[in-house]
Amino acid sequence: MSFERLAPHYTWMERVLAGPRLQRCRVAWLDELAGCKSILIAGVGHGHFLRALVSRFPMARITSVDASAGMLARARERAGSSGRLEFVHASLPSWQPPIGTFDAIVTHFFLDCFAPGELGAVVDTLARAARPRARWLLSDFTVPARGWQRQRARVIHAAMYAFFRPVAGIHARRVTPPEDHLQRNGFALLNRVTFEHGLLHSDLWTR
Repeated sequence: MSFERLAPHYTWMERVLAGPRLQRCRVAWLDELAGCKSILIAGVGHGHFLRALVSRFPMARITSVDASAGMLARARERAGSSGRLEFVHASLPSWQPPIGTFDAIVTHFFLDCFAPGELGAVVDTLARAARPRARWLLSDFTVPARGWQRQRARVIHAAMYAFFRPVAGIHARRVTPPEDHLQRNGFALLNRVTFEHGLLHSDLWTR
């Protein structure tokens, strides 16, 4: 799985298709990272959240991981140069981060790329890197329980996966909720906000 082919186009695509909506999800719990000295961003993408994080907490040590070298290059450009920033070109779950190192894990619009059989291994790998009281910021797509909102979300998700499966090589055919995997690793949901009639959600978890 890699978004390499999309790296030159991802920013304008997001701007045209979603406007500020995805970034609003990403930064919903940004202030909850106050006091976190070491932060891991898995699937950093084009770096808009990273730039906001560096601006808000310039003294934090931040490790950004992505399977796309092109995405990492754009994230580095947006975040600027700092000895506190590390960029890792690697894929999960094969990449093994140092155990018990990070005060916070961030996965924005990343876990939805993994099929059910892969998702548990990805969450387990990231959870091993988290410290005992770590926070986990998570934004993703979701399907509401009922009504026209559910039907709308299913249509949007179908179109989304029909595009990203062949272009980015993702294995998922639908969004798999990660809650069970997070809970199994000792994380509990502190708060959740939804956007766009339940199409998007942003979570704050803590261990």
